[in-house]
Amino acid sequence: MTIKDLPLLAKTVIDGFMNGFNKSTVKGPGLEFSQYRSYQPGDDLRQLDWRMFARSDRYYIRESEIETSISVKLLVDASASMNHDDNGVRKIDYARFLAASLAYLANAQGDSVGLNVFKNGELFSLSSKADPQHLQRLFYHLRQMEPDGKFTRLVHYKELFAGAGRKELLIFITDMYQDDGEIYDLLNSLAALRHEIIVFHLMGKNELVFDYKGYSTLEDLETGESIQVNTQMAKQAYKERLQQHLATIKTTLLGKHITYRMISIAQPLDEALREFLIQRNKGS
Repeated sequence: MTIKDLPLLAKTVIDGFMNGFNKSTVKGPGLEFSQYRSYQPGDDLRQLDWRMFARSDRYYIRESEIETSISVKLLVDASASMNHDDNGVRKIDYARFLAASLAYLANAQGDSVGLNVFKNGELFSLSSKADPQHLQRLFYHLRQMEPDGKFTRLVHYKELFAGAGRKELLIFITDMYQDDGEIYDLLNSLAALRHEIIVFHLMGKNELVFDYKGYSTLEDLETGESIQVNTQMAKQAYKERLQQHLATIKTTLLGKHITYRMISIAQPLDEALREFLIQRNKGS
């Protein structure tokens, strides 16, 4: 599929993601899903799901359903480093498809969805709404998104993301590449607002395993600086430093009560979403 097919791709991803669940359904807002279990004597009859009974001729109790809708805000890092390519897949394209799929899922649950794109010192913002026409506008802006410049450093994050006194879920899709702590500054400001925050950290498989054969020239996509390295000699030291780097990021974010998930852009998107939401539902 191409970028033009973004709505269809989002639907395909979510359909594939849903097919991975057994007797489960996406029900509540904020990308939660409810599990079903068999009826037991003494259960509250108000929790019986009659649609499940009509389909299966068995009684099921619906668990963990949440009735109130929330505002889901997608924050996408579109700085130049998101142009990183791994076997023909760019981080920005994976981020585009991930954001579209999450928007499609949230909209299907009746949640309002908004979009914020950070790049080249600027911030594009599309307010949160729940109607189908708004979802198409969001898809349009995702299609137009291309990486450029450095990550945006702003001073009024709290005012921009304070919300209107309603619960919000902020989903940040990024490669966590920062020149001087600007991404941590953003997350510190957001964490102070007490909204729920999820960070999807995108990594290329070639970054994770340092899959660059022989001598290579590595270029910083945001500064343009380059260095020549013997990748075979540097591989072990790189992998050790990478593990330390990823552990530091995870510990730092968890310390701020921010949910963190690293995703390889080589992983199928529906599989990545399914693994994350199962983990999220378990509360781990």
